[in-house]
Formats: sequence, C-alpha cells, structure tokens
Amino acid sequence: MRERSIFNLAMDIRLEKLDAYRWHLPKTGNMRVPGRIYSSPFLIEAIRRDQSLVQVANVAMLPGIVGASIAMPDVHWGYGFPIGGVAAFLPDEGVISPGGVGYDINCGCRLMTTSLRASEIRPFLRELVNALFRDIPAGVGSTGALHLSPKEQTRVALEGATWAVRNGFGSQADLERTEDGGTMQGADPGVLSERAVKRGLNQLGTLGSGNHFVEIQAVDSIFDEETARVFRLQEGQITLQIHTGSRGFGHQICDDFLKEMSHRVSSYGIELPDRQLACAPLRSGLAKRYLSAMACAANFAWANRQILMSRAQETLLKTLGIPPSELSMELLYDVCHNIAKVEQHDVDGSPLHLCVHRKGATRALPPGHSDLPPLYRETGQPVLIPGDMGTYSFVLAGAPGAMEETFASTCHGAGRTLSRGQAVKRAKGRAIHRELEDKGIFVQSRGKKTLKEEMPEAYKNVSQVVEAVHQAGLASMVARLRPLGVIKG
Repeated sequence: MRERSIFNLAMDIRLEKLDAYRWHLPKTGNMRVPGRIYSSPFLIEAIRRDQSLVQVANVAMLPGIVGASIAMPDVHWGYGFPIGGVAAFLPDEGVISPGGVGYDINCGCRLMTTSLRASEIRPFLRELVNALFRDIPAGVGSTGALHLSPKEQTRVALEGATWAVRNGFGSQADLERTEDGGTMQGADPGVLSERAVKRGLNQLGTLGSGNHFVEIQAVDSIFDEETARVFRLQEGQITLQIHTGSRGFGHQICDDFLKEMSHRVSSYGIELPDRQLACAPLRSGLAKRYLSAMACAANFAWANRQILMSRAQETLLKTLGIPPSELSMELLYDVCHNIAKVEQHDVDGSPLHLCVHRKGATRALPPGHSDLPPLYRETGQPVLIPGDMGTYSFVLAGAPGAMEETFASTCHGAGRTLSRGQAVKRAKGRAIHRELEDKGIFVQSRGKKTLKEEMPEAYKNVSQVVEAVHQAGLASMVARLRPLGVIKG
C-alpha cells in the first residue's frame, strides 16, 4: 500500500517548465526549498511517472537545506534520496543523511587512455575479456588476492589511493588525476564497527556485482577537439573504464549509521516525511562520526579502483605480449558519485561552506577552479558518464553552469527505468550475452542473472541524459566511447 500511495502522490505533483532542460517543483507543504529537475523533453515523462519526484520533495523538507532539492536527468527511485539527487546543507542548521550518499560510498569511475587502436586489438578482444575476467575477482562477496591485516586496513582507510601507490599499484601521477588526490581527509577508523572492518579485510582489489564493470572501449566520436587533446583522446583509440566502489566495507558503514540515526533522529526534534531519510544535525557528534566513517569508505574505494587499474594493466600487457611503452596506459581521471563533502559555494552572492550530498551525481568543477589539477585548470574537470554493456559512455568537462546552479554537480550515468526484478522478467528466454556479441561486444559475467538485470533496456538512453546536462550548461560533451568488451560480477 505504501508504494501505491507514494506513486499516486508522484502523479499529483505539478512541475513548472522553466525552459527545455529545467523544471521547477514549487515549494508546498513542509518543503523548505523548491525542487529543480534537469531533464529533456524526451526524458521528463518517464521522470513524471517515477516515484523519485516524491523523494525530491521529501529531501526539500530536511532542516538547513539551501537553494533547491536538485535532480539530474538520470534521476530514479532510491533509498531515501533519489539516485541522481543533489542537496546542500548549512553546517549550523543542516543535517547529514546516509541515504543522501548511498550504500556504496564512493561508487565511482576511472578512465584510462592507451596508445592502442581498436583495429589493432579487434582480433584479440575475446582473449582480452577472458583474461580480465580471470584476473579480476568479480561477483557478490568476491574476495581478492590482497588479504589485509586490521592494521593494513586502517592505513587504507586513512590514505586511500596513496596507500595503493605506495605499495606498488600505480604512480604519483595517478593521484594527481584522482578526485581529492585519492584521499578524503577526516577519516577515523576508530569509529568503525567490527562488522564493517571484517567485511573489508578481503575485498580490496575486487569488482563486485550489479552495475559495476571493467570495460574495454573505443573512442567513437570527438565533440570538442581542443579539450580532447588535453584529455589525450582521439578517435579509434582504446580506453579502459572501471566502475566500482567501496564494496561490503562501505555498505556496512552505511547500514550501521542508518540504524543509529533512525533510532536517534527524534531526539534531535527532527520530523521526517520518510524514515529512510534518517539523519543527524551536522553539528552533532553522531554526524561527525558518520563523516569520519564515510571518509574511510571513500578512501577504501579509491584504493580499490587504483589496484584494479594496476591489475588490468598487467593483464593487458601479459595477454598482448607487449611492453608498457606500447600500451602507454595513463589515468585520465577518477570521479566519485556517491559522497557528501563540505565545500564552499556562493549562495545569493555570499560564499558559504555547505555540506553537499551527491547521490548518483558527479562533481563537475568548471575551468579555472582552484581544486583542479594544473593539467585540467583550463578545460574544467573531466566528467565520466558510463553506459552499461551495450550502450555508449561519455567524457564531458565541467562547465560554469554547474557551479552557478547545482553546487558543481552533474549526472552520473543513464539511470534505471526498470528495477532489477522487472529487467529479469523482460529478459526471460533471451540470451543477453549473445545479443551483445551480435553487436560486436564480448561480455563475461559470473552469472546470467546479472546480465539480465543490467541489460541496456533497463536504463534510460544515456545519450539523451548527456545531451540534457550539456544543453543545460552543467557539463560540456568532449567524447563518446563505444563498448567492445565487458566483464561484470
């Protein structure tokens, strides 16, 4: 009954069209700020039918929220906050909500460029996919070759990708091309539960399941030649993209703090429109503990992607039988899209420090921003928008509009239109791996169910999503990547 009543409420929500790519959700009832939805004429009808609009309104009711409750064109129903949601909160009056970060803390992407050409490796694609599938642990509960002691895991939680580089996985240049240098400050392993620590001990260097992947791609189109040169992208070039996060370690941290905040939220005098929005005042000790734990998970995720990049590079070199100079693999950038950060933003002309929640949303710093590495200071931050198996991925660059309107945020992917259960029903009797192979895409997965859950039809059209943020001025299109080979859990 609860889902049906929420769905009916979503149908009653009235959106006001501001322009072709912006929609206004008026402030009504207990909403403290309005909602703002970035979408396109092609995508808005699906969003209207989705329960995520109710969640946009619910987030707007939280204490200390500033500006608007924001939704990206890939928005869809999530736990508490919609996936594809952005919200910023004042430090003295606002809250932190684990549902606004997500269970997979610092789920994100990293994209590597190479000197290989698609025409060169086409004969070896199946062999490469099989080798990556053999060498990279994937699937639910997968464990890696790295078995950490509790002391080593503490270092990972404190140092992130820096720990991985120091232990031989990559180079200092990789850290310079990773969001926050691959290390989030403020981590404190002392606040973690025994269960969270235990779940992370054997999962570093693993891919996981669901929509996580390692994908061999070819640069299909260039939209901005000048920026593409800085990003070291050219048509026909082979790239490698990794999409994963903090695994069971981050999931347990989220679960631990959701339970504690759910029990204590009423003691703070906070009334919630949805219990999944469990939160704590940013000034409280509980909020500070969550932020410290969240930073531990974020660092684990950055170390995880750094290790997976190194392992993938070793596999490509060994399988192709070439020296590193012929592969020339370099990290373009690593972004996270499930995180909360304290950042400075201008609100009504005044600079304020705000806690920005990005759940299924990517940071998109514009050209000239001081937090960008010198290499990308003139272009804006590389923004990575993955497709899924049979669909394109995109590389964009952060644009001024994001800083002005969305707390420097943009979309993170295509966004689901079918639940995993619905996708499995839709795929009944079909061989998804064969359908993809008919399109020239080789796929390896731990189970057929994952391929059904993650089939391209389960997602919105990623090209339309990217076009919406491009036209809205949140990020600028640089290049399009075509999938050639994929491994999944």
